[in-house]
Amino acid sequence: MRQILATITFAVGLTGLAGTGFAATQYPLTINNCGQQVTFSKAPEKIVSIGQGMTEVLFSLGLADKIAGTAVWVGPVLPAYAEANDKIKRLADNDPSFEAVVGEEPDLVAAEFEWHVGVQGAVGKREQFADLGINTYVAPADCVDKINEDGGDGVRKELFTMDLIYQEIAELAEIFDIKERGDALIADLKKREADAVASIEGAAGKNLPVVFWFSSKEVNGDAFIAGKNSAPAYILKTIGAKNVVATEEEWPLVGWETISQANPAVIVLATMERRRYAADDPQTKIDFLENDPVTKELDAVKNRHFVMMDAQSMNPTIRTIDGIETLAAGIKSFGLSQ
Repeated sequence: MRQILATITFAVGLTGLAGTGFAATQYPLTINNCGQQVTFSKAPEKIVSIGQGMTEVLFSLGLADKIAGTAVWVGPVLPAYAEANDKIKRLADNDPSFEAVVGEEPDLVAAEFEWHVGVQGAVGKREQFADLGINTYVAPADCVDKINEDGGDGVRKELFTMDLIYQEIAELAEIFDIKERGDALIADLKKREADAVASIEGAAGKNLPVVFWFSSKEVNGDAFIAGKNSAPAYILKTIGAKNVVATEEEWPLVGWETISQANPAVIVLATMERRRYAADDPQTKIDFLENDPVTKELDAVKNRHFVMMDAQSMNPTIRTIDGIETLAAGIKSFGLSQ
């Protein structure tokens, strides 16, 4: 994200200049979002954002002044937006109530995960918001080729790619009539992604077995491990490494006895400020790995091949590119890149 703030500042400077070549949004605008038709008669004026990844996209598009409240945070906001974020009401660190969201009187509720705003409706169903005249938007990365009806993190039928994040940015930019900002942000992220791939070309660990551990409900219980089509799987494919999990579930609960059969060479540990589950603390993860009779025999543990990665880089977000850079650097530092 190091270049995004400068990019957006430049893009915002273009607003109002004649002859920029950017077409204005034509309202009413109808978008097919996660299987629902959503119509906007004008650009929304007040947003409640549910999900840190969604909030950071809105910040990156220069929309902080329109955000009335946020919820569902894993860790600190991107440093460039810390000051703006401090001025915005946090409705909840985790799931907000329906009443708290509608109490802000938004004309748009934007959600990172469909299980918050969707069929399951942990916060509210889309129909509930529509009945109050409130539009909803759900990140395409959480519904395109993905099923979210099992009560867990969902089943992803096709490999996640950053194209879904670029789609989200483009659609939000159109909704808010800021296409120039959206195009600038997408161009910046695509360049960073290309640079990250180029930086590891010929040096990534080919077919190196890697496991991504997000958290666990119980420290010594089954672990939430990245599935084969998740954002971490995209990171692995990009650098040529191999996921040790073959299920289509986004974050399946997997036993360490099963993981030990793949004997990962590297374990990527999610870091976060959230303390919702017993293994959210990364040091707790390490203590378990080094003392459990099964996990302490893994090559990754014996060699201390742990890569610490921000949890948001493991979610389908603009930070997934940071994840590519982080894992590539870790593999190189372990001498496993050849």
